[in-house]
Amino acid sequence: MSAESGLKTFRDKDGLWEQHRIEDVATPEAWNKNQKLVLDFYNLRRRQVAAAQPNPAHSAIAGLQKHFDTVVITQNIDDLHERAGSENVLHLHGEITKARSTLNPYLIYQIGERDILPGDYCELGSQLRPHIVWFGEFVPELDSAAEIISDADILIVIGTSLAVYPAAGLIHEAKPDCRKFLVDVKANSAVYGFTLIQKAAGIGVPELQSMLEQEVNS
Repeated sequence: MSAESGLKTFRDKDGLWEQHRIEDVATPEAWNKNQKLVLDFYNLRRRQVAAAQPNPAHSAIAGLQKHFDTVVITQNIDDLHERAGSENVLHLHGEITKARSTLNPYLIYQIGERDILPGDYCELGSQLRPHIVWFGEFVPELDSAAEIISDADILIVIGTSLAVYPAAGLIHEAKPDCRKFLVDVKANSAVYGFTLIQKAAGIGVPELQSMLEQEVNS
């Protein structure tokens, strides 16, 4: 989704995310080893997100709200869905615009575009960290996402390799009569039971939006 807004995906072909090994910037071990490196890395990501703009796929998803009870479940940590107008967004892997306590994970703070610096403490006196679910950490919103998908009449999966678990396993929560679409320009074949739209998100999602809205209006 956000790659078309100029934000690099975390899993490029070379295994790097913005020239860093994922293990060095996106794991609890990385945080314990070098907090400054991790903070600097996410501070730069936060600035990139602030400079990015929602693309046509974000806008199309927000547009679906006019005709459908729409819930966005995203692995992305940016706020482009919200800025495009989506009102119900569940972030599986956290949010770059928030910080949280290292002592109490339920102490979460909205920081917007601001950097998190060494010495920025929560009210309990512990260092603030990015509000991101790192590799090896529990995904707290996973059960909520599974419940939402299990109740859906239409499931749209966009621009994912379906290789990152446990999130990739969520597609199996869909009920048998759920209509399922996969929008992914890189997909070689459709996942079983999915209708494949082999186009970039910025093209394929608006086309799917138009098709679904025509069905409602016909």
